[in-house]
Amino acid sequence: MVEKKDWTGNKNSIFKTLGASNHTEKERSQFDYYATDPKAGKMLLELENFHNILEPACGEGHLATGLESTGTLVVKSDLIDRGVGDVKNFMDYTYWNGDIITNPPYKYAKSFIEHALKIIPEGRKTAMFLKIQFLEGKARKILFRNYPPRTIYVSSSRILCAKNGEFEKMIKGGGSAVAYAWFVWVKGHKGDTIVKWFN
Repeated sequence: MVEKKDWTGNKNSIFKTLGASNHTEKERSQFDYYATDPKAGKMLLELENFHNILEPACGEGHLATGLESTGTLVVKSDLIDRGVGDVKNFMDYTYWNGDIITNPPYKYAKSFIEHALKIIPEGRKTAMFLKIQFLEGKARKILFRNYPPRTIYVSSSRILCAKNGEFEKMIKGGGSAVAYAWFVWVKGHKGDTIVKWFN
C-alpha cells in the first residue's frame, strides 16, 4: 500500500519553504524590500497597545496602513524614497520618544532591533515582524540572551510579505510558505519570553 502524502516538492522545496535565499530560483528584492500585508499591523494593535509609533522601514506604507486603520497615528520613514514618509536612514535616528514597529530588511534585522532598543526610553516597546526562523543562530542567541523579547506572537495562518509589494503576483504564484511572528521587546525587560499565537 502506497502512503498518501499531503505535500510534495522537489529537492529545493524545503529550502524555499524556509526562505533560504541561496536555494531560491529568484533573486531577492533590491534593498531587501518585502512589503507586509496591512492586516499584520492591524492584528498587532489588537494584541496590545503601542503609542507614538515610528515605522522606519515603511516602503510604500503597507504595514503603516494596517496600523493606521485602528485610528493610530504613525510616523513613517524609509531609506529609499517610495513616495511614502520621510527619506531617512533608521540608523541616523538618535532618539525616539515612543514605540517602534516595522518589518525590517531581514539581513539587517538584528541591527534594527539593537538600534531601536538603544534610541527608545526605558519601558517603551519595539515590535518587529520576522520569520519564525529568526529564533535560530548563534549571533541571535546572544541577542536574545542580552535583550529577551517580552512576547513573541506567532501567526497561526500565513501572512504575506510580497517582494517589491507585488501582492497579486505573489498570490497568483501560490502565496507563501514562510511563517512569521511579531517579536515584541520592552526596553529594560529581563524576564522570560512568553510565546502566544494569533490569527
